[in-house]
Amino acid sequence: MSATRLLVLGAVRIFQPAHGYLVRRELLSWDVENWAAINPGSIYNMLRTLTRDGLLEEVDTADVGKGPARVAYRLTADGETAFLGLLTSALWDIAERDPYLLPAGLCFVTMLTRKQAVEALEGREAAIALRVRSMQARSRMLLEQRRVPPHTVELIDLGIAHLTGELSWVRAAKERIEAGHYRFAGERVRRPDRSTGTGTARWTNPRRGLRPPGTPGTTGLTSTQAAPPPGPPHHPA
Repeated sequence: MSATRLLVLGAVRIFQPAHGYLVRRELLSWDVENWAAINPGSIYNMLRTLTRDGLLEEVDTADVGKGPARVAYRLTADGETAFLGLLTSALWDIAERDPYLLPAGLCFVTMLTRKQAVEALEGREAAIALRVRSMQARSRMLLEQRRVPPHTVELIDLGIAHLTGELSWVRAAKERIEAGHYRFAGERVRRPDRSTGTGTARWTNPRRGLRPPGTPGTTGLTSTQAAPPPGPPHHPA
C-alpha cells in the first residue's frame, strides 16, 4: 500500500495538474504491474483515496489545457509532505513487509537533493550491515544448539544472501551518485561534452573513468530506473 501511495503521489507530482488517465498511463509505462504488483484499476482507487485524505486536490479541468473534461489532480501541502516522507522512508528503511517500497522510491530519487540521496543510502547501508551481522550470529547459534529443523537455518541464510546482494548494490549506487551521475533537485542541466560523453541530463558530470550505469560490467541503478527531475513534465527514460 505504501508503495502504491508513493508511486501515485510521485506521478501526479511530475505532471501536476494531472488527469487520472495520464497518471495511470504513465505508471503502466513503467511496468508497475510486474515489479510493484499494482492492478491498473487500483491507481484510480488510490487517486480517490489520496483526495479523500487531503493529500491530493481536484483541479478545475477548464484550467488544464484542451481536450475532454476530466478530473485533474495536484498535491496539496500535506501531500507534498507525505510524498517526501514516503520517499525518504523508502530509501532509508528496510521494509521487509513491503518489498516494492524501495523500487518505488528509486523512481523518484532524483527529486531529492544529491546530499539527501547519499545520506539516505548511507543510512540504508548501515542498517543492512547491522541486520546481516545479527542474522549471521543467529544462524551460528541455531546450528550450535541444533534445536530447530535444518531448513530454519537455510531460510536465515537465504535472507542473508538477499541482504548481502542489496548491500553491494547500495554501495555501488552511492558511489555513482557521489561521482556525479543523475541530475538531482536544484541542479542545472549541463550541455553534453561530446568528447567525453559527460554533462548530459542523465549522466551529469560523472567522474572520469566511471562508466554510466547499465553498461557492461556495472551494477545497480540503470538509466531506465532514473526518475525525471522536478520541473516540466518529462517521461522517465
